[in-house]
Amino acid sequence: MDNDQTSPWRDTPARSERIISAISRISSVLRTGAWQFATAEGLNPTQLDVLEILHGRREGVRLSWMAQQLGVTTATASDSVASLSSKGLLEKVKAADDGRAVALKLTPAGHELAQRLTTAMQFASVAVEGLPESAQSELFSALLALIGQLQRAERFPEIRACVSCKYFAAGVHADPAAPHHCRLVDAALPKALLRLDCPEHIAADEQVVNRNWLDI
Repeated sequence: MDNDQTSPWRDTPARSERIISAISRISSVLRTGAWQFATAEGLNPTQLDVLEILHGRREGVRLSWMAQQLGVTTATASDSVASLSSKGLLEKVKAADDGRAVALKLTPAGHELAQRLTTAMQFASVAVEGLPESAQSELFSALLALIGQLQRAERFPEIRACVSCKYFAAGVHADPAAPHHCRLVDAALPKALLRLDCPEHIAADEQVVNRNWLDI
């Protein structure tokens, strides 16, 4: 940005601030769409977030982990879980890794409702798909890099991303379109197919994860 005090653009906010403002405005539009759906279904925003998180985790999760993902207290998360359970959308089962612990899972009705939310939010996917392929690729790469920065600053909750998985090998292939490798399936991994939430994810060592975020 031109720093000349006589420039007509001198009051333009820093680019980083404009990027965050753009992300915030997009988030607001998405949140409004989700809240409209939640209101129609008699849910509050936190309950809707619980549905979204559990929809992709059919093995179930612990309450404490759920609270961390939501950025709320365990008590608040527990209230939302109790309400969803009373509506027949969520159930408590024995955790797969510890029969003494409790895991939270969606019922079939809960999964059906979460899928309808996905359908209701298709307007956002349609908007992204309206961008040129190159723009979609650049946008996705930039957002991944930003998530990596936030994760290293401990400002982003745990996710099951390719980049943080022990099966992920960054930049081992010469092909610029598919430079990475997934050891789980033993195949080159294109940038366009990097996942933010993979059910086969197993967390890698922190040092490896930090290096991977820099190498994508």
